[in-house]
Amino acid sequence: MIEEIKYRNKEIIKTSIIGIIANFFLALFKALIGFFSNSIAIILDAVNNISDVSSSLITIIGTKLASKAPDKEHPFGHGRIEYITAQIIAILVLYAGITSLIESIKKIINPVKPDYKIISLIIILVAVIVKIFLGLYFNKKGKKLKSSSLINSGNDALLDSIISIGTLVAALIFIFTGFSLEAYLGALISLVIIKSGIDMLRSASSSVLGERADLDISKKINKIIYSFDEVKGVFDLIINNYGPNSLIASVHIEVMDTMMASEIDLLIREITNKVFEETGVFMSAIGIYSFNTKDKEAAEIKNTIQKQIKKYKGVLQFHGFYYDKKSKTIRFDLVFDFNIKNRKELFDKIYNDIKSLYKDYEIIITEDLDYSLSK
Repeated sequence: MIEEIKYRNKEIIKTSIIGIIANFFLALFKALIGFFSNSIAIILDAVNNISDVSSSLITIIGTKLASKAPDKEHPFGHGRIEYITAQIIAILVLYAGITSLIESIKKIINPVKPDYKIISLIIILVAVIVKIFLGLYFNKKGKKLKSSSLINSGNDALLDSIISIGTLVAALIFIFTGFSLEAYLGALISLVIIKSGIDMLRSASSSVLGERADLDISKKINKIIYSFDEVKGVFDLIINNYGPNSLIASVHIEVMDTMMASEIDLLIREITNKVFEETGVFMSAIGIYSFNTKDKEAAEIKNTIQKQIKKYKGVLQFHGFYYDKKSKTIRFDLVFDFNIKNRKELFDKIYNDIKSLYKDYEIIITEDLDYSLSK
């Protein structure tokens, strides 16, 4: 697992360095062309390439900081720094879009005619090809390495290619018609960049805030735990994300009420080890529900309640059933779909339904959240 993390960090840094070199030379050539051809669109394009260099530098710094070992202040590691660097990159894109829009509006008010040369158009075309390649390369690497910073840089590069295509089209229109669309095109492209920056920032902020765990990893953990014959049910899987390579989870499992404490202890240890070996996810806690095998009446009540609950749409799971005849208590957990508009209303209907069946019993229903396993 440690070797995988080292490989991931090395690949992110290598990819970012490629981006720095490519964007530096693109920015240099575009700045020279823009200056000599008096083209605001090309100059803005060059400035945007400089911001891409900054994005790659931030990605490298973020990756280095995120790989720091856990310490007393941050016992879960520093992995979430990668999400913060993704936010910074999004802010840079947003800033570049706003700056471009301001400059484009200035040129609309006070237009200046550009003077294009053939070499200028050729370099812009080359820039389009390079940016498309960089965008696809960054996106592919970002998805493979699960790096939101690289994905954001890739999206930014693809946007840059669109900007360069727009600049090229504006140049051709000016050459053949004498009509300059540069400033208007620059304003339109700036709005696209601003929207992209907002989308990137929203996505990065969502990661910092805490998102639902990846469905594939949730299903894999679920399958691993169910592979143990002693496990009769898997519930309440919660996966906390402390960075791309730092996932900590907890879960409830249902086992036979005939199992000894020593047997349960061994089972929990085996589950913890197998989940970590196959997924890299550390199980910080495994709670226990007992599956009733001794009380026939309890089993009948459980089946009756389960049939009643199946009548209601929006209930994803029924588990944690507990029946105590002596204290006249019936207790269980329900997991509701997040898409239900009025969960309280549904909860009350179910409660009243069950209460009408067992009037002499105290009914205790715990509302659980759908943390990971639904689509």
